[in-house]
Amino acid sequence: MGSVGLLYVGAVLFVNGAMLLGWVKGTSAAPLNVFVGLLQVFTPTYLIVTANGDTGQILGASGLYLFGFTYLYVAYNLFFDLDGSGLGWFSGFVAVCAVVYAYLNFTRSPTDPTFGVIWLYWAFLWGLFWLVLARGAEHLGRYTGAVAAVEGWVTGVLPAFLLLTGNWKGNQAGWAIAWAVFGVLAFGLLYPRLRGTRTATTAPAPAAA
Repeated sequence: MGSVGLLYVGAVLFVNGAMLLGWVKGTSAAPLNVFVGLLQVFTPTYLIVTANGDTGQILGASGLYLFGFTYLYVAYNLFFDLDGSGLGWFSGFVAVCAVVYAYLNFTRSPTDPTFGVIWLYWAFLWGLFWLVLARGAEHLGRYTGAVAAVEGWVTGVLPAFLLLTGNWKGNQAGWAIAWAVFGVLAFGLLYPRLRGTRTATTAPAPAAA
């Protein structure tokens, strides 16, 4: 994922997480979802068109659509106050794909195990969206918002700035372990505090990775 696009993925995750936590109204979050969604559709299209058959570049670009379509779907649901079940099932599809992208980051050369862990973060988050929107697990609403807000910084903003400044060392096992340990601890500690508390917003859209 392009480092610039990743930065704005972090921004929209944080804002949408704040929406599910009740800090931001749904209609106020919708425009950012449109902006970032369009960016994450235009960018992979350009990368694929200019790839000249480079399968590695095409594979890397393909995952960006998962983000772009999710954010546009969120905005559409918010603008038109739609039922969120369709978005929930799409989120389930994305969660499965995210596991595949994680596996590829762990196994394909050159490997990037840290981004493999980050894709697992996203699989977990989208899995929560599926539970909340498609399976009616409304008691996980605020927990999902908190996870999304944290992931905005840990999977978006921080990696983006490390990439932009040339300091990313994702191929080092120590980095991958650190990212994994943080996620397990942070989300494990948040769960008993926020489980059973429904989202404060009535909007049917998730915090959208």
